[in-house]
Amino acid sequence: MQKAVSVLLLLAAGAYAAACIALFAFQRSFIYFPPPRAALRAPSTSTLELPGARVIVSERPLQGQKAVIYFGGNAEDVTMSLPQLDSAFPERALYLMHYRGYAGSTGQPTEKALVADALALFDRVRAAHGDIVVIGRSLGTGVAVQVAAARPVSRLVLVTPFDSLGELAAQQFSWFPVRWLLRDTFESGKYAAQVKAPTLLIMAEQDDIIPALSTTRLLSRFAPGVATMRVIEGAGHNSISEDAAYGPALQGIR
Repeated sequence: MQKAVSVLLLLAAGAYAAACIALFAFQRSFIYFPPPRAALRAPSTSTLELPGARVIVSERPLQGQKAVIYFGGNAEDVTMSLPQLDSAFPERALYLMHYRGYAGSTGQPTEKALVADALALFDRVRAAHGDIVVIGRSLGTGVAVQVAAARPVSRLVLVTPFDSLGELAAQQFSWFPVRWLLRDTFESGKYAAQVKAPTLLIMAEQDDIIPALSTTRLLSRFAPGVATMRVIEGAGHNSISEDAAYGPALQGIR
């Protein structure tokens, strides 16, 4: 009996170790869900030639100082947000980045690569526009916060944001040592204190992906007076952009 128990324990330990290895090896397939192609044709597109990748940017060009840079969610085809952003910001040029591996962009998405690409895009846009609003949605909030912490953003808007992707993953995979295994942690809370631009967090009241506690915790990380939060009542994580209050919220209109 003792020998049988020992064998079972060894098998269980082996299975657990194998599961940890699989989780480590395939973790990014749980984070990134690239759309194969863009659903809508942008008025213009450009390409960022970057180390290891060619990153596509969908654009609505406009002369002048004002621009918006948009970073989408982990499965988002950002061209689907073009009509709404066009309506919300008719006076601003629009730049929507397709992450590596998304809708024509080459390369593999990682946190380090996405942030580096986002900074490169900001620097290019900055050469033509001095007043830049940065918007991030869901996973894109983790990119947008890091851009705003490192660059002179005029305004930052975070839609359904989280404090830490690592914390969310640890809660979802509580049986595994996720904090040791996860390579892309998007610790937005650690960058929030460095953001000086006026910031708006837009939370979906019925968000079934990002717990309200994670969003409110992120709000508390900003320096006093920098960030405010707006809750879209009745909205869900994926349906928030369908709410009539969403467009005005992006503009800062209550």
